[in-house]
Amino acid sequence: MHLAKHVLIVDDEKRIREVVEYALEKDGFRVSSAADGLLALAAVERDPPDLVVLDVMLPGLDGLSVCRKIRNLRQTPILFLSARADEVDRIVGLELGGDDYLVKPFSPRELVARVRAVLRRFDVPSGAPAAENQSRALCHGKLKLDIDRHEATFAGERVQLTATEFQVLAALLERPGIVLSRAQLLQRAYSDDLHVTERTLDSHVRRIRAKFRGLGGDPIATVHGVGYKASDA
Repeated sequence: MHLAKHVLIVDDEKRIREVVEYALEKDGFRVSSAADGLLALAAVERDPPDLVVLDVMLPGLDGLSVCRKIRNLRQTPILFLSARADEVDRIVGLELGGDDYLVKPFSPRELVARVRAVLRRFDVPSGAPAAENQSRALCHGKLKLDIDRHEATFAGERVQLTATEFQVLAALLERPGIVLSRAQLLQRAYSDDLHVTERTLDSHVRRIRAKFRGLGGDPIATVHGVGYKASDA
């Protein structure tokens, strides 16, 4: 029996929580909610969700701080909500580990579509044969991406990546030695309904590099004026 994906909604506006909860439950998700950051962190510990819908402007502990703390616990996908549409907010949110960003007011139908898109990037199709999953393991130098388990290792050490960071690396490892322009990498690593800029891509590349730096490696090489490729380092 297929278990429904669990989505945690974190927003201090009761009406938004109710609208989002109704839309997601109608689409087959299991939903829980929290009205502030501290309650959200407790909920993540008590009943870990498959995805968090997280408002940026929360009372007390704001959404960006909640994101940081969640990222210290696990790599649960995060979709930010905010009334602020400026590019700086978008970049900051995604740099902290968010996987998508939706501006208020939004259509409940669009939110459901975004949730599904983020979860598709995170999941391997449940009906895929084991042999197919194994054949999709990607290795390059000391780096290995296990597509089946959604795990990254470098020289045998586990590296925690968000769903989006994993997809960026996977797109590069699928064509080792080939330089991908930023436009090509955006097309390969992000879903069609996720609107991101080259600046956002660069932010994700910086985050990926920072995570591997402590292990003495850098899985991405910059080819100045062209784009990025998988690195042997």
